[in-house]
Amino acid sequence: MIASPAQLLMRLLLAAAVLLSALASPARAEPVTVTDLLGRSVTLPAPAKRIVLAQGRQLNALGLIHPDPISLLAGWGADHRRQNPDAYARYLAKFPAIESVPTVGDGGTQDGFSFEKAVSLSPDLVILSRSLAGTRRGPGDLVERFEAAGIKVAVVDFFLQPMRDTLPSLRILGKLIGHEERAQAYIRFYEERRRLIEERLRGAERPSVFMHAHAGGYDCCQTPGKGTFDDFISAAGGHNIAAAILPGATGQISLEQLLAADPAIYVATGGTHLAKLDGLVLGLGVSRETAAHSFVALLGRPGLAALAAVRNRRAYGLWHLFNDNPLHIVAIERLAKWFHPDRFADVDPQATLDEISNRFSAIPLDGALWVAGPGQAKP
Repeated sequence: MIASPAQLLMRLLLAAAVLLSALASPARAEPVTVTDLLGRSVTLPAPAKRIVLAQGRQLNALGLIHPDPISLLAGWGADHRRQNPDAYARYLAKFPAIESVPTVGDGGTQDGFSFEKAVSLSPDLVILSRSLAGTRRGPGDLVERFEAAGIKVAVVDFFLQPMRDTLPSLRILGKLIGHEERAQAYIRFYEERRRLIEERLRGAERPSVFMHAHAGGYDCCQTPGKGTFDDFISAAGGHNIAAAILPGATGQISLEQLLAADPAIYVATGGTHLAKLDGLVLGLGVSRETAAHSFVALLGRPGLAALAAVRNRRAYGLWHLFNDNPLHIVAIERLAKWFHPDRFADVDPQATLDEISNRFSAIPLDGALWVAGPGQAKP
């Protein structure tokens, strides 16, 4: 039987009503499940909207995979503002709400973290680093305490073993906050740059390298041992002389030990936190003139000036806060170009940084993040 025009009209109106009803109803959020760095299965009923970031410095990672990471924070560690004031200033300018995010302690150690304050904020997720989860000294109790309080917790890390843990951590964060595609885009970019570096380094000899951490601000010489920046030096085709001397991730060697080792390449790390200590000043918003002036002053200090690396114009400066930060792929590229200039003549770390700034970062990544000594090729 053929429907009448009135019946057809009624059917169309009913179909439209059903469609409008479906469009008006919010899509049901699907549960998300990840396996964190401790091998724990973590399931949320929906992507996290209220996160306690126990180590505030992990905002550096969130800011690469979410356009407004501050909107996700129910609370965070105060270490970001203390350690990374140049980045904090940029977040404040773009996201003024950062000023009102409650803090849950310093975020650097379990002793400095307030479990009670974190619980009081009623987060739907707490993010811990490996060190806060206690893995340096065996299983910690923060994970168990949050679970006992009915609060979901996941462990990610960008510090202790960055070449092993960075990409899995980004995948975990991306899924937990509902930004898997954005996280995967950064991971693909990172892997492309990493493959290029590995290909260029095939068969290369490794020069001896000393990395002087927080250079000029403290007694000589703090340096990475195994892990952390040592991973970057190895990935860039160098040999970290301190890795065989120090038992842990970081430590200190004497100026006499450094002079005796006399490495082929000297790399200092610096930041805006060293400005008041007359150390090496690098960072977001720092001018190249400021960076160059502070580096010349550093290299002129007694002891350092006697290094063959300084005399041979193979002394460089690198932003310390590439550490504990997925931006470290830029640092590895920059180190590789210093260590093996012939193999990386056509590689431009500044272009890599600019692409990350334009495509991924929630804040602009401008400023002097590295510096070369006097008379050397400009960065």
